[in-house]
Amino acid sequence: MRQGDLGRNDSVSTIGMARWLEDARIRVRLPRFERLVRARGFGPYQIVFVSQSVERLAATHRTDTDIRVHTGIRRIGRSSFTFEQAVFVGSERVGSGEATVLLLGSAGALALPDELIADLTALAMPDSSETAVTRPAAERQQRDHYPYFAPLRARIGDVDSNQHVNFIALATWYDDAVAAYTSAALGVGEGGLAPDLSPSSYRINYVGEVTYPGNYEIGVLVRSFDAEAVHYELGIFLGGTCLGVADAIGARGELSAESLAPGGLH
Repeated sequence: MRQGDLGRNDSVSTIGMARWLEDARIRVRLPRFERLVRARGFGPYQIVFVSQSVERLAATHRTDTDIRVHTGIRRIGRSSFTFEQAVFVGSERVGSGEATVLLLGSAGALALPDELIADLTALAMPDSSETAVTRPAAERQQRDHYPYFAPLRARIGDVDSNQHVNFIALATWYDDAVAAYTSAALGVGEGGLAPDLSPSSYRINYVGEVTYPGNYEIGVLVRSFDAEAVHYELGIFLGGTCLGVADAIGARGELSAESLAPGGLH
């Protein structure tokens, strides 16, 4: 466990857990496909994310040592495939996630080669399926869907080898937007301490590329809430163009029903 994986309550944050899932995916070996690429039998290509999710199910502390991430394949499509992952501390499941990735060439999506399909099939979960990935409703990509916006500027350190803002960095942007929203709802002024109500789960869908430089806005809508949790809908915008949407669940804390109701905060 790294210091940067910990949240303000000294247990691993949702973003920290997303990094664990990424680390585990990077370590997955695809030997047939790797040989094909080395022999220049496939490519050039990029791996781009269609969607990902992460859910923190229980607190994980710096003293926990027996931490394992299990990774398998849930779905194999024509041009994309989906990882399914689970995080365990000992025998306790403390987190889970999914990630759907697409192989992209200069002319668009590439069909998965037979060698990659064979590798993925060897990693397939027992009840894997080829069910199509559900995409959010079109209204989620409209600016007027969101009553509150938090401004953010892309940083050069957010840019990855594909020359766009990395998906983990984008997840932190959603964290920033929820923090801005909850701070405004609780009347925390400049210089005050933002409430620790960051989401315990994210489901993120990527619509377009977020690049540097750029001044962006994150739209925030409270879809529903109860005594314990707030369900958020979020969207990244550059002007009127939506580049990604997310669903998140965060703690309610001291947030009032009035500030969470439609029209309660703008």
